[in-house]
Amino acid sequence: MPLFSPFPLGSLTLSNRLVMAPLTRRRAGPGKVPTDLVALHYEQRAGAGLIISESTDVDPYSGADVPTRPGLFNDDQAAGWRKTVDRVHAAGGRIFVQLSHMGRASHPLLTADGRGPVGPSAIAAEGKAYTSRGLLPFPVPRALDAGEIAGLVDQFAYAAALAKQAGFDGVEIQAANGYLIDSFLRDGSNKRTDAYGGTLEKRARLLLEVIEAVGRSWDAGRIGVHVSPFNSFNGMSDSDPVTHFSQLAKLLDSRGLAYLHVIESASTPQVTPLIRQAFHGPLILASGYTRQLAEQAIAGGSGDLVAFGEAFIANPDLPHRFRIGAPLAAANRATFYSGGAEGYTDYPAFEPA
Repeated sequence: MPLFSPFPLGSLTLSNRLVMAPLTRRRAGPGKVPTDLVALHYEQRAGAGLIISESTDVDPYSGADVPTRPGLFNDDQAAGWRKTVDRVHAAGGRIFVQLSHMGRASHPLLTADGRGPVGPSAIAAEGKAYTSRGLLPFPVPRALDAGEIAGLVDQFAYAAALAKQAGFDGVEIQAANGYLIDSFLRDGSNKRTDAYGGTLEKRARLLLEVIEAVGRSWDAGRIGVHVSPFNSFNGMSDSDPVTHFSQLAKLLDSRGLAYLHVIESASTPQVTPLIRQAFHGPLILASGYTRQLAEQAIAGGSGDLVAFGEAFIANPDLPHRFRIGAPLAAANRATFYSGGAEGYTDYPAFEPA
């Protein structure tokens, strides 16, 4: 079965082709430090060929109002993550950390000093931010000056160095789901006329600079990139995602990356086949895949690995269940962000009747 065959990822060998997708669960402790509960959660799911951690803040100003979202911008956070990494490794797993900057998908209440969110242009994200005062509309972000961007790139570089300190197997750069880098990539949110806006090559400049900066600490074969060409979350849009993201795949192809992780519906892939042609490194598929669809995609060469999200929440032993054809448990969505062990570490492994 293709899903359970080993896969070479750079200098790593994954035990299977199932990836645990990055899943925000809001269980970090004070100071945005991952706790022993977080370590247990990931340890339980170490049967995945690769775990990609939840979105982890590189910006020291973000998330002060919601500290349960983990960070990686100081030594205490690196030490907290080290507990998770060590337990995943002891259980035979591999884990990358996803490095993220919230960008315009933030709120002044979510920052340490009340500063507002930033983005490529002064265009507000759609929807509402989760704050201690409840759900509040996203404000219009401040458009970044070109001279500020180097500082943001350095935040990613510093987080990548801390990831090495924490013992991670690699890093994934979050360039999806309406966060900072994604808002630069897509022309619905990026209306700049300088070196970071206009053509796809210019809109991709921030991502390419982040890849280069992260490469100060990591070989390219340990750096992944996450993109979501059609995801409208946070009011994201693009005038021609098929053309633009296939062009992006060509730009990334020469970088020698560990993988490109693409969110696109399994039922209606439009850009993923073109990305497959343009990007010759490993490709992770995500969104709407069942075991059967994943097997078909890998056997047919559409991708190399398949990421599962909600299924891994309720089924910590998902690879084992897939292998023996066991039924899957349903996730309790009410506990996704509720805190504590319920709906986080209390899902049982499968036991035959």
